[in-house]
Amino acid sequence: MTPGLTQQLGVFVADIAAQGAPAEVREAAKEGLIDSIGCMVAGSRDEAVAIAMRALPPAQGGTSRLWFSERTTQAADAALLNGIAAHVLDYDDTCLRGHPSAVLMPAIYAVAQERGSSGRQLLDAYVAGYETWAELVDRESEFHQMKGWHPTGIFGSIAAAAACAVLYGLDAPRATWALGLGASQASGLMSNFGAMSKSFHVGRAARDGVIAARLAAHGFTASPDALEHPLGFLAAVSPSGKVDRTRPAVGLGREWQLVRRRVNLKKYPTCYYTHRALDGVLALLAEQPVSATAIERIDVTLSEEHALALRNAAPRTALAAKFSMQFAMACAVIARKAGLTELTDEFVCRADVQALMCKVTIRLDKVYDPQTPGAAQVDRVTLYTRDGAVRGQSVHRATGHAQQPLAAAHLREKFLECLAFGGFQGDAQGFYTALSRLEDLDVIA
Repeated sequence: MTPGLTQQLGVFVADIAAQGAPAEVREAAKEGLIDSIGCMVAGSRDEAVAIAMRALPPAQGGTSRLWFSERTTQAADAALLNGIAAHVLDYDDTCLRGHPSAVLMPAIYAVAQERGSSGRQLLDAYVAGYETWAELVDRESEFHQMKGWHPTGIFGSIAAAAACAVLYGLDAPRATWALGLGASQASGLMSNFGAMSKSFHVGRAARDGVIAARLAAHGFTASPDALEHPLGFLAAVSPSGKVDRTRPAVGLGREWQLVRRRVNLKKYPTCYYTHRALDGVLALLAEQPVSATAIERIDVTLSEEHALALRNAAPRTALAAKFSMQFAMACAVIARKAGLTELTDEFVCRADVQALMCKVTIRLDKVYDPQTPGAAQVDRVTLYTRDGAVRGQSVHRATGHAQQPLAAAHLREKFLECLAFGGFQGDAQGFYTALSRLEDLDVIA
């Protein structure tokens, strides 16, 4: 009998654990890992992390570091807290309809530090997790978000289980169990966007991946068809049941998705669905500056799916503002940028910001981008000023998208900015250099 999808993925993960990934694929893994570490350090001082620390105090001892500080704990606790920190600012990368690195990095670093894994093994783990995520998400043509699922939460726990299975050196049967255990822990709702719970989706997925792999390593079983069964994961999360549960995973280990479609890195610490419009309005303002008082209104056109995620028309907190097109436009006009220093409760509640948000109108576009499920072909910003002038800008790919990548110097600058923002106590430049040469590290510390 031909093995089903769960077992095929189990074999793939076990092969990565035994043989490693190609050098080209390992190299592609660094970008997301390094960027998410910067975002994690920056987010480590957020209120959400402090609350999580008080509510769920990490176990004493252990060798897994919190935020690359001197404080250590057990791997599962580190994965949870580091995952919350990595995503709470919404500055981490996005791809595969979610945020893969913010889940994978905390899980694999926690386990790698616990087990004394090498840099190559860590990169192999990331590759296994990313490819597993891609294989699963590509089987669904519809938009999981429209059913209420947060893809990062539901795919993240399975991908993290695959990644950690590599570091535990699991064979195919046990790797298959790890995937099934990860699938049973999948969770995350779109309705929680704009609250601390969104970052909990990421932290929990990272922790659940650690737990799944560890249980499997000790012989704790799961169904060998947990993913593709008619009552399994893929069917459960499918918006209308049209998911492909039976196609053989023939591309695994041959067509590397991490190379074919790299992560999209964020230029702004807001929901990625605001980024094309932010690029557009900032381009208009660079071409001809306009004051907030001179604006009659701002129209933003995007897809219904993306507009639905941007649920906060009149946010009063920085967390809510990350999911507000109205705030993104007001922020860009008033600050001429949208960075970490603007994403504060104080800035969001400024009278001029609140007033300009009321002048932003959302319009829906049903012309979709065939390469990006749920996205319009372009997002468009149109500025109407009191003197009667009308200027518009359409954007197909946001700056930082894999097809329009940020320059290497900007990536380094973002990393160093994030470490400074998070109060990193160490040699930030040296840390960046070491991470850039991960494959040369014998032991992750």
